[in-house]
Amino acid sequence: MRRFHVFILMFVCATLLLFQAVWAENKPQGNSPVITASYAVEKGYYGYIWKIYIEAEDEDGDMSKIAAVVHHPGYGHYPTDWIMVKSPYRKKMKGYLQWNTFSSRASYLSEWTNISLTVTVVDKAGHESNEVVFPFEFVSGTRKEPEPPAPFNEKGLPRLGYIHIDLFDTHQRETTRTWEK
Repeated sequence: MRRFHVFILMFVCATLLLFQAVWAENKPQGNSPVITASYAVEKGYYGYIWKIYIEAEDEDGDMSKIAAVVHHPGYGHYPTDWIMVKSPYRKKMKGYLQWNTFSSRASYLSEWTNISLTVTVVDKAGHESNEVVFPFEFVSGTRKEPEPPAPFNEKGLPRLGYIHIDLFDTHQRETTRTWEK
């Protein structure tokens, strides 16, 4: 019986050591990226080309992708859109993401439709940066885009990528459901 207890004790210790080793291996090493500055206009018409300016840095130089998630009241969250970070921008980036807000899934969006876009940067080790949230309201009559503030007021800032999210008009969905009944 004593041998059995010793065997069980050794088995439990070995299992705990294995779990500790696996956990330590899966724990990301290094530093998280940091979004140091951001800016985007808060209103635009349906079909507006929205520029979301971000400046980010990572001490490790291994930023790999940008996550963009839209929250739309009345619909919920859209699937995450991933923008791959090009190699020159893996340590430090300053530029804009472009989102053409025209949607192939909606012929229009109702006036005063509000959404919010959440942006984070992820590095190769899986570290996430701080989140930045950009509110946006669809309104007609907003045509002139103001100049972005510093540090985004420089000419020739690069486009870091495109956001590919198609919005739904929540009022259009309700109308369709009513007619289907």
